Formats: sequence, structure tokens, C-alpha cells
Amino acid sequence: MTDLEKHHSMANAIRFLAIDAVEKAKSGHPGLPMGTADIATVLFTEFLKFDPTSPNWADRDRFVLSAGHGSMLLYALLYLLGYEDFSLDEIENFRQIGARTAGHPEFGHGAGIETTTGPLGQGLGNAVGMAIAEKLQESRFGTDIVDHFTYVLAGDGCLMEGISQEALSLAGHLKLNKLIVIWDDNGISIDGRVDITDSTDQVARFAASGWNTISVDGHDPAAISVALRQAQSSDRPTLIAAQTTIGFGSPAKAGTNKVHGSPLGEDEIVATREALNWPHEAFEVPSDILDAWRIAGLRSSQAHKDWQKRFAAKDAEVRAEFERRNRGDLPVGFTEAVLAYKKQLAEEQPTMATRKASEACLAVLNEVIPETIGGSADLTGSNNTKTSQTTSITPNDFSGRYVHWGVREHGMAAAMNGMALHGGMIPYSGGFLIFSDYCRPSIRLAALMKQRVIHVMTHDSIGLGEDGPTHQPVEHYAALRAIPNLLFFRPADVTETLECWQLALESDDAPSVLALTRQNLVSQRNTFEEENLCARGAYVLIDSENDAAVTIFASGSEVEIAVEAHAELTEAGIATRVVSVPSFELFEMQSDDYKSDVIGQSPAKIAIEAGIKMGWERFIGTEGTFIGMSGFGASGPYKALYEHFGITKEAVVAAAKAKLGS
Repeated sequence: MTDLEKHHSMANAIRFLAIDAVEKAKSGHPGLPMGTADIATVLFTEFLKFDPTSPNWADRDRFVLSAGHGSMLLYALLYLLGYEDFSLDEIENFRQIGARTAGHPEFGHGAGIETTTGPLGQGLGNAVGMAIAEKLQESRFGTDIVDHFTYVLAGDGCLMEGISQEALSLAGHLKLNKLIVIWDDNGISIDGRVDITDSTDQVARFAASGWNTISVDGHDPAAISVALRQAQSSDRPTLIAAQTTIGFGSPAKAGTNKVHGSPLGEDEIVATREALNWPHEAFEVPSDILDAWRIAGLRSSQAHKDWQKRFAAKDAEVRAEFERRNRGDLPVGFTEAVLAYKKQLAEEQPTMATRKASEACLAVLNEVIPETIGGSADLTGSNNTKTSQTTSITPNDFSGRYVHWGVREHGMAAAMNGMALHGGMIPYSGGFLIFSDYCRPSIRLAALMKQRVIHVMTHDSIGLGEDGPTHQPVEHYAALRAIPNLLFFRPADVTETLECWQLALESDDAPSVLALTRQNLVSQRNTFEEENLCARGAYVLIDSENDAAVTIFASGSEVEIAVEAHAELTEAGIATRVVSVPSFELFEMQSDDYKSDVIGQSPAKIAIEAGIKMGWERFIGTEGTFIGMSGFGASGPYKALYEHFGITKEAVVAAAKAKLGS
């Protein structure tokens, strides 16, 4: 068997595992695996650095299947290369409940899946973050233990999505030369030929953003190999435009949209086996071809051993720090620093906007957690996410700790996911809460993947004032609280802000959003409490000596209004308590007894929040009173806006008295 014949046999093993799995499931996308099998075979047998026996090796190359609908390409590769999590049984159970082989690759289902993809373009955004992370780690620990590439396989749809422009322009600007994107240029989308919807010169587009570009026949293994070698030596990120035929080998469906997202069908499978000279039964890979793949899987074992020797030669403190960061453990001094600063706040009782409070907290936290990487979407001065420790990252210097993301919220959020997935750092960013809409798809995926990614989102309500309803979040609290496994925090003062930061940093299996004010807020926590009260999600801030006739629930800036209303009601002889609610999600994690005690039995229950009512029924029931927003905001000074929309202590007091009939 010649080398070329061997290549074709190995590539056909990918093709037919994909064909057979999709056919058995009666669902899936065979076209991409069939069309890109030649590319994948060259990449994984000649270039990619990995070790199936140690799949989480820190210095492995990363492979991101951005075109996640072609998941059987990845699953077939992982089985053929000998990854333990992907047996032939898993391949045969493609798209079945409980199988690792989900319809789209899902991070955490099995070793070898670097990220969850499917929403097109997200993988490309993740990969930019992974490449940034590699540069950051390399600058800290040296090229002898951090020196790897990030490869992406992207389709036409990935490049049509707007996130791709945000991602590729940033990668070009930062000169991420270890990022290599292979574009499956097959000219077909679900609706038919790509040229019915798009006429972009993608190669010119990437070149205009500072990329090295190479065009190649995606079915010529020698040409693919040359292109990848050139890409590895580039001083810029590289796009390899690989022209392929979708559904390669299918006599009736190759090159058409009919093979994109549907099984070939029994008759066409028979014809394809004949056309590609694959006379084997479904899911059968001849032993000599499987052996060739398994040998390829061991290709980097020596490189891994050499790396282990270099790592062992490092100073013990360096090794310990590298391993700690990659495990995701917080440093020993973290809790002590938090408590010391909390004591200081209890003594000083500062009045400040929670965005400024966050900056003050970060000044403490960034000092003790060297792996935090900050940033902002061109709003650094507004988000207050940059501290003295976080010098700027530049195209020629990755020793810093602050990414200037530019006006790229979607790309930023996706790249932060990639940084977290890469490991070794804790990414946090800044943006306006209104623009969480631009980040939402990536935030949702961070929650699905259980990644510690922290979004600092300021200007969180009508309290931002004159910028008006285009910039004033109203429905956003409810929308973000609706995402499973996302922690949404809305702290009421500087102490709660510190506690929410502590919780976000300690949450290593969920992303967090901190919604912070533009306007100043007085300190509400007047005494030092070692316990993190925000960890309860909701807690009694001010209790009543007698059975409370009124309980006021509030979050963020509206806690101040609740406290003012409490004073007036108490003066009027009405027993009142105030409950601060910084996190709905953490409240739901408490015991039933605790939740019942916090909600209480007051005949008058009132919730105050400068957003919509959705979700507050949990606290006030269907008979309670909600004081907040029922529509969009308006442009004007923030105090006048609170008056205009009736979010005032007077409104709270009046509602309480009306409810009590007094």
C-alpha cells in the first residue's frame, strides 16, 4: 500500500464511521466529515500534538471544530486515535440520550472535546481566546513548557456569522501566530449554494485583518501538509482556505445541500461504498487501518515525555504555581485578603457606585490572584475593570493582564470562554449591562460548559440617567436569571460587591454576571460579618423586633430605597423588615426552612427593583406589590427618572399602608 493509498484508507475510515452513525441515528450531518476527512487525516497524523493516554496534557495543541454540526468528524477521530472515552459503542449510539456523542460536541462529555460548538462562529471565537491564553501562559512560564497551536475547522456558516469578524479582526491585531483556521470552503449551506446569499472574498477579508492566507485543494494531502507547515512558521494567524466537496464520495449527493444535514440513505450508502472502494460492513474498520490510526495516536508520546522532563526540571515553586493555576484553585491568601478588606469597609463605610466598589475590590483581589485577566469592550473608564496590577496586553507583549477588546462584546465573551477552557487563568471583562444582549449566546455556552467566566456589567438600570432607554436595562435581569447555571449578582453596596466578587471567583463550575450601578450608593452593612451573607442569595438586612407587618425585598440600588422606606414605616409604628436579594440563584440553593424564614409571613410583601417584575413572585407571591419598571426607560437625570417611574420610598410606604388598610 502506497502512502497515498494509506491516506485514502484512513480518511475513508472517518467518512464511513460518520455515514454509518448518521444513518443509524436517522439524524445528523454527514457532509462535513465526508468533505473534510482528508484535512483531518493530515492534521491529526502529521501535525497535531496530543496524547490520548493523557488527554488533558497542558501543552497539547487544541483542536476546535467550530462547524459543530459535523460532530461525527471529531467523534470518529477520537475513536480511531484511541481516546478511552470514545469507544465504538459510543459511535454507534450517536445522538442518543446518555451517549458522549451528542448531536453537537459538548465539553465535558468526553476527553478530546475542547469546547461546546454548534452555534456557528462560537468555536472560532473560543479559539481566539485559547490562542490568547497560550500567549499569556508562554510569557509567564516560558516556551519550554508552554508552546502549542490552536487549530480551528470552520465552515461557511461560521464565517457568515458576525462574531467571526469580531474574532478574526482581534486575532489579526494581536498577531496570534499560533492560531490556524482551516476553512472548509465547500460552497454549500443548508439552503443551497453559498453564492445565493454571500459573495464575500473570505481570503481577502482575512488578509485585510492582518492574517496570513493560503489557498489549497482540501483533497490533496500533500498540499494540505505544505500549507499547515507554512502556517506553523507564520508570524501572523493563518487562514487555510481548503476547497472541498461536501459529501465527498457520494455519487448522487456530493457537492449538494442534500448531504449537509440528512442521512445518505441505504441505497446511496451502497453506492458510496462502491465509489470509494470500502467493501466493509457498517461500523467496521479493518484492523490494519485501525492500527495505523492508533499508531498515529501515539505519535506525540515522546514529545509528551520530553515535556515532562522539562517540566520536572523547573523550580518547585514554578511547578506548583503552574499546576495550581491549571487546576483552577485559588491561592492560599485569597480568603484572608477578602476578610481583611471587609473589615476595612465595615470601619470606613464608604459611599460609592458599585462599579467603583468593584474597582476597589479588584485592586485587592488582583493583588492576591495573579491569574486574573481583566478587560473591557472599549469601556474601561466606565466599567472600572482596570487596576494597577493589570497592565495592558499588546500585540508584542503578553506579560500584561488586561485585554482591550474593542467594541466587540460578542467576540469578547466567546474568547473569554476559550481562555477559561484553555485553563490557567480567570478571565473577567467589562461592558454595559444593556449589551449583555450582544454577549448572551456566549454567556449561555459558558453556563452550559460550567466555565468560570466573570462579566462585570455596569450602568445597570435607569440609574444611568441621560443616555436613555437604548442604554437602560429593563428586561435584562430577568433574561439573565433565566439562563440555567448562571449566577446573576446585583449587589447593594461595597460590602455586597466584595462578597459577590468572592462568590464569582469561588464558583469554578458556573459563570457570573455582576450588575453594577453608575450612581453612588450608601453602605448598608454597618458591622463586620465574617460570613459571606450574599452566599445565601437573600438575607434579612434589617429585622423587626416584633412580627413584621411588612417585608420589603430589593436588589442592588433599590435596597437603599427599601431601607429609607423601612425607616419611615417604623416611625409610623408599622413593624417592617428589609431583605436584600443579591442572587436569585443562590437563594434557590438554600434549605426550604431558610427560604421560608426569609420570605416570612408578613401580610404586606413588597419587591423593589428597577427592572420588570418577572421572577419576583417567588418572594412576594401573586398578591404582593411590585414597584419597578413595566416598560422602557427614558432620558433624564437619574433621580428624576426614579421619581418619574414611581420607584421611590414614598411609593413603597404608600403601597405598604394601602395593603395593610391603614
